[in-house]
Amino acid sequence: MKKINYKFNDEKLLSLALTQSGADAVNNNERLEFLGDRVLGLVVADLLYKMFPGETEGELARRHAMLVSSNTLSNVAAEFGFDKKIKRGHMTGGRLKHIMADAMESTLGAIFIDGGWDAAYKVIAEIWNPLAAADLVAPKDPKTALQELAQHFGDGDLPEYEFLDGAGPTHSPVFNVRVTAVGKSATGTGVSKKSATADAAKNLLEILQ
Repeated sequence: MKKINYKFNDEKLLSLALTQSGADAVNNNERLEFLGDRVLGLVVADLLYKMFPGETEGELARRHAMLVSSNTLSNVAAEFGFDKKIKRGHMTGGRLKHIMADAMESTLGAIFIDGGWDAAYKVIAEIWNPLAAADLVAPKDPKTALQELAQHFGDGDLPEYEFLDGAGPTHSPVFNVRVTAVGKSATGTGVSKKSATADAAKNLLEILQ
């Protein structure tokens, strides 16, 4: 299991970063998550700007969206064993992917508060630089890629998206979407309808490809 290359001066910040609202409605990681999301977004934007000097804004934006997505965040959190460290409520098992993504962001927010910008930048760069360098060609967003595949291999019909019942508390909902194309269907989840739609498209692409 990998370890984040940072030692907290205030260990209570790390504990707070790993406490989900389902476990403690008052002292939880939601505020740190808000901060960590912004810190991560800016650092990744800077990394991509320097790493791919010849790419357009749109290409950089697609890379950025993939690197800060819930899927990437939850995968990174899994590498650091967050699934065994997060304090979460009993009714949140089905949302573990999103909880881990949120905890990753809140941990980065905690590092920013504890050690400042340079410390946060160093940690994020160490983790995200290899992820960014892994794709030499800027990815297409899943919805665009699925649409192109459906038009090429199907009968010209566009993918159809259906919003299913949501889940989770009102302050932190989870949306469910089903997409159908080329005779196949897949579902996706996300903290917004947009992210759920992208997740569904990505899952169907994996089936079709």
